Amino acid sequence: MPSTSFRDLVVKNIQESLALKQAMLDQPLLLDALLHVGERLSASFKSGGKALLFGNGGSAADAQHLAAEFIGRFERERHALPAIALTTNSSNVTALANDYGYEAVFARQLEGLGKPGDVAIGLTTSGKSPNVLCALRAARKLDITTVVMTGNVTDHVAGLADFCIAVPSKRTARVQEAHVLLGHILCEIVENGLAD
Repeated sequence: MPSTSFRDLVVKNIQESLALKQAMLDQPLLLDALLHVGERLSASFKSGGKALLFGNGGSAADAQHLAAEFIGRFERERHALPAIALTTNSSNVTALANDYGYEAVFARQLEGLGKPGDVAIGLTTSGKSPNVLCALRAARKLDITTVVMTGNVTDHVAGLADFCIAVPSKRTARVQEAHVLLGHILCEIVENGLAD
């Protein structure tokens, strides 16, 4: 029989997750940014552009998850959409970290793979990841649309992104859960947009 304290922990976390998602509905800037990013991704894919996604740890996994949804499918049968998670090539990541420093692992890949019309999506729950910030700066220089998905600490990152999707929480687990939800919504917007 599970202990009462662990049951309370389970309930508390579910309630906290629900409360955050409810709070997101009261964030017009978040909702507007999400809509604009979905439209921008759809336009990019239609014109031959691609999505380039990156982050660290759980955010790296989220970048890979979203890239897979675009390459495969989300809910509709459709052609594959070009999306690359810059976190997945261990030779690139380790060589660049070794030769240029860890801050450059995503920026250098953007320089080689990105072009105007693409969309770069950086995920950082803290809003302070140096390699994500560096990559957003590099993307801007390349005239790539920049998007950041983050938590509620936006001081370092908001000015580097054309679109800032900021979840109103500081708790990493809750922010990552929200990023998955928001990423799925982006996928749905894109699939509906490409079907029109």
